[in-house]
Amino acid sequence: MNILITGAAGFAGRNLTENLKSIRDGKNRTRPHLIIDEIYEYDINSTLDELDEYCSKADFVFNFAGVNRPKNPEDFKKGNYGFALTLLDMLKNHSNTCPVMLASSIQATLQGRFGTSEYGLSKKAGEDLFFAYAAQTGARVLVYRFPNLVGKWVRPNYNSAVGTFCHNIAHDLPITVNDPNLELEMLFIDDLVEEMLDALEGKEHHCEFDGVKTVLTPDGKYCAAPVTHQATLGRIVDLLEVFHNQPQTLVMPEIPPNSFEKKLYSMYLSYLPKDKVVFDLKMNTDDRGSFTELLKTANCGQVSVNISKPGITKGQHWHNSKWEFFIVVSGHGLIQERKIGTDEVIEFEVSGDKIQAVHMLPGYTHNIINLSDTENLVTVMWANEPFDPNHPDTFFEPVEKE
Repeated sequence: MNILITGAAGFAGRNLTENLKSIRDGKNRTRPHLIIDEIYEYDINSTLDELDEYCSKADFVFNFAGVNRPKNPEDFKKGNYGFALTLLDMLKNHSNTCPVMLASSIQATLQGRFGTSEYGLSKKAGEDLFFAYAAQTGARVLVYRFPNLVGKWVRPNYNSAVGTFCHNIAHDLPITVNDPNLELEMLFIDDLVEEMLDALEGKEHHCEFDGVKTVLTPDGKYCAAPVTHQATLGRIVDLLEVFHNQPQTLVMPEIPPNSFEKKLYSMYLSYLPKDKVVFDLKMNTDDRGSFTELLKTANCGQVSVNISKPGITKGQHWHNSKWEFFIVVSGHGLIQERKIGTDEVIEFEVSGDKIQAVHMLPGYTHNIINLSDTENLVTVMWANEPFDPNHPDTFFEPVEKE
């Protein structure tokens, strides 16, 4: 299959192009039925002769080319309607009736807060052109009215408030939120790409529109990516501030699979400047070694790393309800646990050569001993709750009674 992508250097085009390359080159094997031969990339620096050649060879066309913020309002029609007309004429000249996808906008509904903007009018004109082309040639035409597109590589300070927020907060720059209660419908770029791959396989999702609301229906005139997210500007900014503060708090917010929070966090990270890609952690050091908190979560505890110098014993305490995993990743040690009020001691010899997780049982005082005379003992520790200095649930008592 030969695939033509117009607007290939733009936000959506670039993401789709790179993902198609991964499939073509065998790096992404999630679409075994997609056999990609050539990917033709057309953008503003390409020539019309190149476009004509691509139109003669393409088996599928993704038309992402368009104008978002021209200097002159009349350029909306030239960039959105005019280019579409050129593209379709070239396909007709080659009698190429391959499937053609159009990236339109929810603003083409010309309803609600979008009104009758020049941008929306130009997108609507492009849609009408594509539908007329389908009626004339019998070609399969897929018209997508996308909501706010967000995700990695979206250009800040251009046409995406979310992209601007991510960039500015990541760079400690001010942001302006005129209406924190304004709700946005967002389509993340990875979900868009998945829908484009579905379209290539003939499994696109169809819809109609109830005003600006997308209503999925198998026989719909339009097409849509089935997964979008709604959130207010205030909610978006609040989350981004939490992400921004994570190196200081060490708290990882909840990011359930396919959630808005998970996708927004990934987007935010793509804007980090180089000096924020790495951050220091506080090492609590003494003559025995060090203890460093790595990561905390709201509901699933925290992860730390403990380094014990040769011959050192650490721990010697117990908990009522807190429990932990000790995972030795380097060195040679001994873990001892004794049930409180008894002489019952259980022992586990541990080594970085055979990585195991050992439960620290509630109601058992426990320690960890570095058995080496020369090597540090490195232990990753998980506790079921972040340490609370006001309720530490930690009580000193040696494992071995004197």
